[in-house]
Amino acid sequence: MEGLVERYIVTLRCVDAPGVIHAMASALLRAQGNILEQAQFTDEATGKFSMRTRFESPLIELENVRSLLDTELSKFGPIISLRREAERRRALIMVSQQDHCLADLLYRHANGELPIDIPVIVSNHYDCQTLAHQYNIPFVHIPVTSTNKMDAERNVMSLIDEHSVDVVVLARYMQILSNDFCSAHEGRIINIHHSFLPGFKGARPYQQAYDRGVKLIGATAHFVTADLDEGPIIEQDVHRVQHNHSALDLAEIGRDVERRVLARAVRLYSEDRVLLDDQRTVIFA
Repeated sequence: MEGLVERYIVTLRCVDAPGVIHAMASALLRAQGNILEQAQFTDEATGKFSMRTRFESPLIELENVRSLLDTELSKFGPIISLRREAERRRALIMVSQQDHCLADLLYRHANGELPIDIPVIVSNHYDCQTLAHQYNIPFVHIPVTSTNKMDAERNVMSLIDEHSVDVVVLARYMQILSNDFCSAHEGRIINIHHSFLPGFKGARPYQQAYDRGVKLIGATAHFVTADLDEGPIIEQDVHRVQHNHSALDLAEIGRDVERRVLARAVRLYSEDRVLLDDQRTVIFA
């Protein structure tokens, strides 16, 4: 396309029906759009339709494009997300004392591998403050005790509003979030779990895995819900281990898997490739 153009990403979810794709095409045609990438999926079990389209258009006002989409697609009652591709998702990262996932995210971000902005890092400990400062990202210490948990969460929510945060990333944040916090940010909190869910819960998971003689260990990135470790899964991976691996070996391997899985999940989210469908996710990888 010649001249000035803007690139957009639009996602759509609705009940599947004849004409949905035609209506989307009509809206993009009216916007003089040129499709660069397209993916769609119909869940036959639920009848839900999901679509992700990346396109360019000479219409540089986002609201004009949104109006065309709403006009053409309104009869399908869709949930539509539209943004300029250049306007990156803003991620607030929360961490406790283990820094392996945070360090990996910051490295990838600094090297242009993660198309996100990180306006602030929040922790209930000071262990990762130096790491945050190495990457010139503000670090906010919000201690959490049995008596101030609600106040701590209100402080986090204030930071989310202040920095216009799109997603909260729990990079080994070892506190359980309240039901109210999870509900208020449904589909906007990503957690990394130290297991290929379902798996060993509670304390010392790698020791439990070692005691049981497991042959595979893994990690799971999922959306956080009020049901602990039961949220919709975004990304998973596993690593085969042997009988001669110690519990320390498993922990080392596990940390590496956690880093990879969380980074992939954040990248998928940042590119609008993750669509929620009740308790499941549609991933346009």
